[in-house]
Amino acid sequence: MESTMKEIRGCDAPCVLDMDDAATVGGGVEDTYGEDRATEEQLVTPWTVSVASGYNLLRDPRYNKGLAFNERERETHYLRGLLPPAIVSQELQERKIMHNIRQYQLPLQKYMAMMDLQEGNERLFYKLLIDNVEELLPVVYTPTVGEACQKYGSIFSRPQGLYISLKEKGKILEVLKNWPERSIQVIVVTDGERILGLGDLGCQGMGIPVGKLALYTALGGLRPSACLPITLDVGTNNEELLNDEFYIGLRQKRATGQEYADFLHEFMTAVKQNYGEKVLIQFEDFANHNAFELLARYGTTHLVFNDDIQGTASVVLSGLVAALKLVGGTLAEHTYLFLGAGEAGTGIAELIALEISRQTKAPIEECRKKIWLVDSKGLIVSSRKESLQHFKKPWAHEHELVGNLLDAVNTIKPSVLIGTSGKGQTFTQEVVESISSFNERPIILSLSNPTSQSECTAEQAYTWSKGRAVFATGSPFDPVEYDGKIHVPGQANNAYIFPGFGLGVVMSGAIRVHDDMLLAASEALAQQVTQENFDKGLIYPPFSNIRKISAHIAANVAAKAYELGLASRRPRPKDLVKYAESCMYSPIYRNYR
Repeated sequence: MESTMKEIRGCDAPCVLDMDDAATVGGGVEDTYGEDRATEEQLVTPWTVSVASGYNLLRDPRYNKGLAFNERERETHYLRGLLPPAIVSQELQERKIMHNIRQYQLPLQKYMAMMDLQEGNERLFYKLLIDNVEELLPVVYTPTVGEACQKYGSIFSRPQGLYISLKEKGKILEVLKNWPERSIQVIVVTDGERILGLGDLGCQGMGIPVGKLALYTALGGLRPSACLPITLDVGTNNEELLNDEFYIGLRQKRATGQEYADFLHEFMTAVKQNYGEKVLIQFEDFANHNAFELLARYGTTHLVFNDDIQGTASVVLSGLVAALKLVGGTLAEHTYLFLGAGEAGTGIAELIALEISRQTKAPIEECRKKIWLVDSKGLIVSSRKESLQHFKKPWAHEHELVGNLLDAVNTIKPSVLIGTSGKGQTFTQEVVESISSFNERPIILSLSNPTSQSECTAEQAYTWSKGRAVFATGSPFDPVEYDGKIHVPGQANNAYIFPGFGLGVVMSGAIRVHDDMLLAASEALAQQVTQENFDKGLIYPPFSNIRKISAHIAANVAAKAYELGLASRRPRPKDLVKYAESCMYSPIYRNYR
């Protein structure tokens, strides 16, 4: 165990597993200088290029503590006169900032305040986010991050992450070396072509990688310095942005074809060369035609993960497994109908089919026949096969042509309706009433983000189904009262899965992502839903327990990686849950020498 911890930590600092649990505050995986693996009593050195002190220390977000610097630290690090005399606790700072944030009326104002805090005091930012996750998750991520991306040029002040544009073609490795951190464990990268349900936002899609990685740290415990957000700027086809004087990206149409493929290949090669075999690369918000191709091309040579395809699939499968306890039956006994046949829709469908195949031992081709998809041209059937994109073809079953969702519901008679269309208000009253007419408890998942693009609202789903729907959404909705009963909609948020999944991959030293690791993540999440949650109609646990949930997901994912022979960290820890918890970054302030 000790040798493993030294490998992960990259130094001989005291091992957290050798310490008394009560004295430990935890730290991120591969904590090079041991600063996160120190106890609260142990002193750490605020390293930058040299020891940070004075004015520079107050401007370094990783080490700045504001008024929480104690008397000795103020003396030792030349802070006298640079701060008011008051000394306050981190808890008081947290209360003050939460009070200030709650004064803002607009979600975008809250988002900007949180981003300013992240740039000024990293540990306080994560303490705030961890302790108030249910309140702040919609602020730093969906739905507010969508609006932030749309207005990113206007609100842009300080750059976050790496911007790699076509201007850097042939020099991408050099650009990566400009990033100050060398020990990177997770990269979230986008080309901005399909941001949430908002379309092509070009370079302004950077808000998504920044937001995702904030959640990797807050919810999954990865160290902030080990996370790298990247935007690949290959142009944009959004005319509004190209004509916007505040747009921060390349003012040209998107590169496509061989030029695009060569640029991406140079990037993937450079990442592996600079950061090694075990850096997790998460593809985020790429358009369908590129997302599937990138996952297929690099899945066998790099440690890659697509949250839109695989993360969404894992969290939805978990919700379905949990929902079975409310509606009865097995996965194989239900019939599934999707509105939307893109990355999310086909990704979810495939993972459901894989799990049915695993449970029933039936061929995957046979299991797919329980799952139907509707795209913009109607039900996907075999007579359309020649004109279909390759990722839709496995779902083209024998059936007559059906032109719209309502007719598909009436014909297929599904027990599960899943929306991944990116089109708001497409689960109409007729659709919901129809599926409710032949199901005592229909499962309806309205997954498109942000809130404005949700296929239906919680109030509509419960009202039109007369309170019988088992309902979950992609973005948060308030509880709904119907017929004297309070219905609490679940949120099928990828944030349940990807932080814990990433931690499991990193802490096991996995070199590839396997579908069975996604199934393991789904299984772990479903196990965290309690009877109390079920009594409220919930099929997901509350986010208030997310770090505990992430530790269990990480342990299950790591266990599967070891079982498949994909893990490189040796020896395997005996208690993977405890080990996952010990690897998590803690935002509590450290005392400085």
